Amino acid sequence: MPTPIPTDPTRINMKSTREVNHWCQLFNCTETRLRNAVLAVGPLVADVRAYLNR
Repeated sequence: MPTPIPTDPTRINMKSTREVNHWCQLFNCTETRLRNAVLAVGPLVADVRAYLNR
């Protein structure tokens, strides 16, 4: 059985290319924007979503 993407649906794992691609698609943003959001607010999906939607 393949590993689900993401492995933890509450956190963004920036070390996993597959997960970064998943979150970029979900949030409709670039990898750079996602990385900046995670650097600004941390890896919690709810915090990143709020940051990207402001």
